[in-house]
Amino acid sequence: MTRKQIIEGLVDLICGVERPHPLRVAIDGVDAAGKTTLAEDMSPLIESRGRPVIRASVDGFHNPRMVRYQRGENSPEGYYLDSFDNDAILQKVLIPLGPGGNRKYHPRVFDFRLDIPTHESWREAPVDAILLFDGVFLLRPELREYWDFSIFVDANFDVSVPRAVRRDVARSNGKLDWETTFAKYNQRYVPGQQIYLAKSNPKSVADVVVDNTILDKPILIILENRG
Repeated sequence: MTRKQIIEGLVDLICGVERPHPLRVAIDGVDAAGKTTLAEDMSPLIESRGRPVIRASVDGFHNPRMVRYQRGENSPEGYYLDSFDNDAILQKVLIPLGPGGNRKYHPRVFDFRLDIPTHESWREAPVDAILLFDGVFLLRPELREYWDFSIFVDANFDVSVPRAVRRDVARSNGKLDWETTFAKYNQRYVPGQQIYLAKSNPKSVADVVVDNTILDKPILIILENRG
Protein backbone atom coordinates (compact mmCIF):
# COMPACT_ATOMS: atom_id res chain seq x y z
CA MET A 1 0.00 0.00 0.00
CA THR A 2 1.14 3.53 -0.74
CA ARG A 3 1.19 6.23 1.94
CA LYS A 4 -1.85 7.85 0.32
CA GLN A 5 -3.77 4.55 0.42
CA ILE A 6 -2.87 4.03 4.08
CA ILE A 7 -4.08 7.51 5.01
CA GLU A 8 -7.31 6.95 3.10
CA GLY A 9 -7.72 3.58 4.80
CA LEU A 10 -7.26 5.14 8.24
CA VAL A 11 -9.86 7.78 7.41
CA ASP A 12 -12.25 5.01 6.32
CA LEU A 13 -11.75 3.24 9.64
CA ILE A 14 -12.16 6.39 11.72
CA CYS A 15 -15.26 7.62 9.91
CA GLY A 16 -16.74 4.15 10.23
CA VAL A 17 -16.78 4.36 14.05
CA GLU A 18 -20.17 5.58 15.26
CA ARG A 19 -20.63 7.34 18.57
CA PRO A 20 -23.43 9.60 19.92
CA HIS A 21 -20.76 12.16 20.81
CA PRO A 22 -17.57 13.53 19.18
CA LEU A 23 -15.19 10.76 18.21
CA ARG A 24 -11.98 10.87 20.25
CA VAL A 25 -8.99 9.58 18.26
CA ALA A 26 -5.55 9.12 19.81
CA ILE A 27 -2.51 9.29 17.55
CA ASP A 28 0.16 7.92 19.86
CA GLY A 29 3.75 6.99 19.16
CA VAL A 30 7.41 7.57 19.87
CA ASP A 31 9.04 10.97 19.45
CA ALA A 32 9.33 12.03 15.80
CA ALA A 33 7.51 8.95 14.50
CA GLY A 34 5.31 11.16 12.32
CA LYS A 35 2.22 11.54 14.51
CA THR A 36 1.50 15.20 13.80
CA THR A 37 2.09 14.81 10.07
CA LEU A 38 -0.30 11.88 9.97
CA ALA A 39 -2.98 13.87 11.78
CA GLU A 40 -2.54 16.83 9.45
CA ASP A 41 -2.75 14.57 6.40
CA MET A 42 -5.96 12.95 7.63
CA SER A 43 -7.72 16.17 8.63
CA PRO A 44 -8.73 17.45 5.17
CA LEU A 45 -9.89 14.01 4.06
CA ILE A 46 -12.12 13.70 7.11
CA GLU A 47 -13.50 17.20 6.54
CA SER A 48 -14.18 16.37 2.88
CA ARG A 49 -16.60 13.74 4.19
CA GLY A 50 -18.56 16.36 6.07
CA ARG A 51 -17.08 15.72 9.51
CA PRO A 52 -15.66 18.66 11.50
CA VAL A 53 -12.14 18.03 12.79
CA ILE A 54 -10.76 19.17 16.15
CA ARG A 55 -6.97 19.20 16.31
CA ALA A 56 -5.14 19.02 19.59
CA SER A 57 -1.78 17.80 20.82
CA VAL A 58 -0.27 16.66 24.07
CA ASP A 59 2.17 19.55 23.58
CA GLY A 60 -0.65 21.83 24.73
CA PHE A 61 -0.92 19.96 28.04
CA HIS A 62 2.58 20.15 29.47
CA ASN A 63 3.13 20.58 33.16
CA PRO A 64 5.11 23.66 34.27
CA ARG A 65 8.86 23.37 33.91
CA MET A 66 9.41 23.02 37.66
CA VAL A 67 7.16 19.94 37.63
CA ARG A 68 8.58 18.46 34.43
CA TYR A 69 12.14 18.58 35.71
CA GLN A 70 11.60 17.91 39.40
CA ARG A 71 13.47 14.58 39.07
CA GLY A 72 16.26 16.17 37.04
CA GLU A 73 16.46 17.44 33.46
CA ASN A 74 17.77 14.12 32.14
CA SER A 75 15.50 11.83 34.15
CA PRO A 76 13.70 9.22 32.00
CA GLU A 77 11.18 8.65 34.80
CA GLY A 78 10.56 12.39 34.89
CA TYR A 79 9.86 12.42 31.15
CA TYR A 80 7.26 9.69 31.43
CA LEU A 81 5.69 10.59 34.77
CA ASP A 82 5.94 14.37 35.02
CA SER A 83 5.87 15.89 31.54
CA PHE A 84 2.14 16.13 30.94
CA ASP A 85 -1.00 17.13 32.84
CA ASN A 86 -3.07 14.01 32.26
CA ASP A 87 -5.88 15.23 34.50
CA ALA A 88 -6.25 18.33 32.31
CA ILE A 89 -6.39 16.15 29.19
CA LEU A 90 -9.24 14.24 30.79
CA GLN A 91 -11.15 17.18 32.29
CA LYS A 92 -10.64 19.69 29.48
CA VAL A 93 -10.94 17.39 26.46
CA LEU A 94 -11.72 13.71 26.73
CA ILE A 95 -14.50 13.68 29.33
CA PRO A 96 -16.42 16.71 27.94
CA LEU A 97 -16.28 15.17 24.44
CA GLY A 98 -17.26 11.73 25.66
CA PRO A 99 -20.51 10.04 26.76
CA GLY A 100 -22.71 12.47 28.68
CA GLY A 101 -20.27 15.33 28.18
CA ASN A 102 -21.30 18.88 27.38
CA ARG A 103 -18.94 19.01 24.35
CA LYS A 104 -17.16 22.11 25.72
CA TYR A 105 -13.41 21.68 25.57
CA HIS A 106 -10.02 23.40 25.59
CA PRO A 107 -7.63 22.48 22.74
CA ARG A 108 -4.66 23.42 24.94
CA VAL A 109 -4.08 24.71 28.45
CA PHE A 110 -0.34 25.42 28.70
CA ASP A 111 2.37 27.07 26.58
CA PHE A 112 5.49 25.12 27.47
CA ARG A 113 7.77 27.47 25.53
CA LEU A 114 6.71 30.43 27.67
CA ASP A 115 6.02 28.20 30.70
CA ILE A 116 2.62 29.80 31.34
CA PRO A 117 -1.04 28.72 31.18
CA THR A 118 -2.89 29.77 28.02
CA HIS A 119 -6.26 30.75 29.59
CA GLU A 120 -8.15 30.12 26.35
CA SER A 121 -11.94 30.27 26.22
CA TRP A 122 -14.02 27.12 26.14
CA ARG A 123 -15.03 25.90 22.71
CA GLU A 124 -18.04 23.76 21.86
CA ALA A 125 -17.64 20.78 19.56
CA PRO A 126 -20.30 19.70 17.06
CA VAL A 127 -21.76 16.34 18.01
CA ASP A 128 -20.34 14.76 14.83
CA ALA A 129 -16.84 16.20 15.25
CA ILE A 130 -13.74 14.04 15.19
CA LEU A 131 -10.93 14.86 17.62
CA LEU A 132 -7.46 14.05 16.28
CA PHE A 133 -5.21 14.24 19.34
CA ASP A 134 -1.54 13.49 18.72
CA GLY A 135 1.30 13.00 21.14
CA VAL A 136 3.41 10.68 23.23
CA PHE A 137 2.13 8.49 26.07
CA LEU A 138 -1.55 8.69 25.03
CA LEU A 139 -2.32 5.01 25.63
CA ARG A 140 -1.09 5.00 29.21
CA PRO A 141 -3.56 3.42 31.65
CA GLU A 142 -4.83 6.79 32.90
CA LEU A 143 -6.09 7.77 29.44
CA ARG A 144 -6.58 4.69 27.30
CA GLU A 145 -10.24 3.95 28.14
CA TYR A 146 -11.32 7.43 27.02
CA TRP A 147 -10.32 7.04 23.38
CA ASP A 148 -12.87 5.82 20.84
CA PHE A 149 -10.19 4.90 18.31
CA SER A 150 -6.43 4.74 18.64
CA ILE A 151 -3.45 4.67 16.30
CA PHE A 152 0.10 3.89 17.39
CA VAL A 153 2.71 5.34 15.05
CA ASP A 154 5.89 3.32 15.37
CA ALA A 155 9.46 3.88 14.24
CA ASN A 156 12.80 2.43 15.25
CA PHE A 157 14.74 4.66 17.63
CA ASP A 158 17.79 4.62 15.37
CA VAL A 159 15.61 6.36 12.79
CA SER A 160 13.29 8.45 14.97
CA VAL A 161 16.00 10.01 17.16
CA PRO A 162 17.95 11.62 14.29
CA ARG A 163 14.63 12.87 12.91
CA ALA A 164 13.76 14.40 16.27
CA VAL A 165 17.17 16.02 16.67
CA ARG A 166 17.03 17.54 13.17
CA ARG A 167 13.55 18.90 13.89
CA ASP A 168 14.41 20.36 17.28
CA VAL A 169 17.66 21.96 16.13
CA ALA A 170 15.96 23.46 13.05
CA ARG A 171 13.16 24.96 15.17
CA SER A 172 15.48 26.38 17.82
CA ASN A 173 16.81 29.34 15.80
CA GLY A 174 20.34 28.45 16.77
CA LYS A 175 19.65 27.83 20.45
CA LEU A 176 20.25 24.08 20.21
CA ASP A 177 23.13 22.11 18.75
CA TRP A 178 23.15 18.56 17.42
CA GLU A 179 25.43 16.98 20.02
CA THR A 180 23.63 18.31 23.11
CA THR A 181 20.19 17.56 21.69
CA PHE A 182 21.19 14.06 20.60
CA ALA A 183 22.58 13.38 24.07
CA LYS A 184 19.35 14.54 25.72
CA TYR A 185 17.28 12.18 23.59
CA ASN A 186 19.48 9.26 24.54
CA GLN A 187 19.58 10.18 28.22
CA ARG A 188 15.96 11.28 28.83
CA TYR A 189 13.55 10.84 25.97
CA VAL A 190 14.40 7.40 24.59
CA PRO A 191 14.67 5.73 28.03
CA GLY A 192 11.44 7.49 29.03
CA GLN A 193 9.74 6.06 25.95
CA GLN A 194 11.13 2.64 26.79
CA ILE A 195 9.55 2.88 30.25
CA TYR A 196 6.23 3.69 28.59
CA LEU A 197 6.51 0.88 26.05
CA ALA A 198 7.32 -1.62 28.79
CA LYS A 199 4.66 -0.49 31.26
CA SER A 200 1.78 0.30 28.90
CA ASN A 201 2.49 -1.85 25.82
CA PRO A 202 0.60 0.63 23.62
CA LYS A 203 0.96 -1.41 20.44
CA SER A 204 -1.07 -4.18 22.04
CA VAL A 205 -4.03 -1.92 22.89
CA ALA A 206 -4.13 0.34 19.81
CA ASP A 207 -6.72 -0.32 17.13
CA VAL A 208 -4.14 0.29 14.42
CA VAL A 209 -0.35 0.36 14.27
CA VAL A 210 1.41 2.33 11.53
CA ASP A 211 5.08 1.41 11.14
CA ASN A 212 6.51 4.72 9.97
CA THR A 213 10.18 3.79 10.05
CA ILE A 214 10.31 4.56 6.31
CA LEU A 215 8.19 7.70 5.94
CA ASP A 216 7.19 7.21 2.32
CA LYS A 217 6.61 3.46 2.78
CA PRO A 218 4.55 3.05 5.96
CA ILE A 219 3.11 -0.32 6.93
CA LEU A 220 -0.43 -0.55 8.27
CA ILE A 221 -1.36 -3.19 10.86
CA ILE A 222 -5.02 -3.39 11.92
CA LEU A 223 -5.24 -5.02 15.34
CA GLU A 224 -8.99 -4.75 16.05
CA ASN A 225 -8.37 -5.16 19.77
CA ARG A 226 -11.12 -2.99 21.09
CA GLY A 227 -14.09 -3.58 18.87
